[in-house]
Formats: sequence, C-alpha cells, structure tokens
Amino acid sequence: MIDEIYDFTIIGAGPTGLFGAFYAGLRSLKTKVIEALPEPGGQLAVLYPEKMIYDVPGHPHVMARDLVKLLMEQNERFDPLYVYNEAVESLERDESGDEPVWALETNAGIHRTRTLLISAGIGAFAPNKLDKPGVAGFEGRGINYFVQDRRPFRHRRILIVGGGDTAIDWCLNLRDWADEITLIHRRHEFRAHESSLAELRESEIPMLTHWELASVEGTEGVERAHIVENKTGEERTLDVDVILLSLGFKASLGPLVQWGLELADKRHLRVNGFMETNRPGIFAAGDIAAVEGSEPLSLIVTGFGQAAIAANAAVRHINPESNLFPGHSSDLRL
Repeated sequence: MIDEIYDFTIIGAGPTGLFGAFYAGLRSLKTKVIEALPEPGGQLAVLYPEKMIYDVPGHPHVMARDLVKLLMEQNERFDPLYVYNEAVESLERDESGDEPVWALETNAGIHRTRTLLISAGIGAFAPNKLDKPGVAGFEGRGINYFVQDRRPFRHRRILIVGGGDTAIDWCLNLRDWADEITLIHRRHEFRAHESSLAELRESEIPMLTHWELASVEGTEGVERAHIVENKTGEERTLDVDVILLSLGFKASLGPLVQWGLELADKRHLRVNGFMETNRPGIFAAGDIAAVEGSEPLSLIVTGFGQAAIAANAAVRHINPESNLFPGHSSDLRL
C-alpha cells in the first residue's frame, strides 16, 4: 500500500537500482522500487535492449535486455515492490508519525520510507540531435538515435556517426547483421574502450576520422548521406539505408536539484564512501553519484558495488547497532 512505511526505497529500476533491491533483500530490508518508465531496466531497456554488454562479471557477454531479465529473476527471492509509471517530484521530511521518515511525492501519491537510494542513472535524458539538412525529416524513417530492435537493420547499408562506446559497440554488434557499415567520427580520438577499438580496427568496417555528416537525402526513407572531411573540405556521397547517430545525451537532474542534496556538478550528487548524501538516510549510487575524492566512473559494475554499499549503510542507519558488513552471501541461509 502506498501509505505503508518501507525500510528502503529506490528511485530508478536500472541495473544499479535492481541490484540494490537484491542486496537490500539480503539484509532483510522491506524494499520498494519506484520507476518513471513502464518497465524495469532504465537505459538498458530504453536505449539499447539488444546491445551486447561485455563488462559484467561472470558473463563473457550478455545482451542488455537479458541482463535486466536476470536481475529481475535474482530479485524474485525477496519480492520487492515495483512501482512503475511514477516520477518522484518532491522529497520532504515527514515527522508527523511515530518516527521521522522521508515522504516522496509522485504523480500518483505519497511514498514513505526510512531510507532512500537514488539510482536514477543520468537523470532525465534526451539524445543530442544533429541539426543538418534532412536529418529531422527522416527521424523514424532511417535516422535513429538508439536501437531498441535490430531486426530493421538486417541486410541494410548503415552509416554510424560517433566516437564513443555506443557507436563502436554497434559497429561490432551489427557487422554480421548488416550488409555494409561505415563509421565516421569528427575527431581522430575515440572515447571508447581500447579493446573494442582494437577489435573494430581489425574488422573490415571503414573508420573515417575527421568526417562529419553534412546532409541526408531520400524519398520514403534515407537513401544517401553526404559527408564532409572537416580538415580539407573534401565531400563524399554514401548510399545508405540507415543512419545511426550515437552522439551522446543531454542529461538533467530535474526536480532532484530542489531536494536539498549537495551537488558535485550539474549531473552528479555528492556522496561519501558509504554512498551517503548530505541528508541523513539518503544515499546515491551509479551514474548519478560522485564519490568524494574520486571521479565518476559510469560503469554497470561500479553501480553494482555502490548499491551494495548503500544497502548495507542503510541497515546501519536504521539500526545503528547493526553491522555494516553482514558476512558473505554464501554464509547466509537464503
């Protein structure tokens, strides 16, 4: 019930939040997960459900949507309450009852909790769009900013634009799926894992650096991409069916900035080594957290570790006599 007080409430059902719910279950915390989207998974579900992930321990490779499914299966042991399609709009301290709790107001009501984990990823996000002739007009008709289903890319000629992990990963993931792939990047340097870049360089996929998309043409869908070399001005025309723009995202903390939480910068909440924010009982983990004395490292595995720390610290916050370290999971009777 929405008026019931929970021990541990998590904002965000991405991989960090889902693992946080599991670890809270290990510590016998009554747990609720609130997600603004209609399904779990966060960015994995919305942006790249069919993207292969290579840096999750114990998995040589795992598809994003399968990782979400496995995390949900892992949580079945403790049966946390999932609340979807609710965005948390405000946070207040409620001292009207027998004990002080945090009250989270969403578009549907009030949720009360003793402790709170904010694992909202990069917050509200939207893809960086490219303002070039023809691009906007072909969105959904050949212009894509992310891939939720790779079936439409089968036997297509694809142009991928970008120099980060997402662009490189899609080159590798689609190389045996598409008929032809070309990668262009406006700089010589890439912002991707070295091993992925090495694998791409050994493939037959052309990697054109210092090239940019100038315009797009077609009738019912994309048919041609005009690209330009930004150092020499050389122009080329590529016959393509699909253009995948992997240009990053604009992120915003949204209403979080009104909650009295200390910010490390415009995108991160400042936390200490126990993942505690400046407000007692409120923790942050994953992409949204910046640990004092360190630099944010936006990796799924980092979020997993931070979520476990936060869940253990929440137990001690609720009951100061509890141990922070519960012992190894193999020592617990589950």
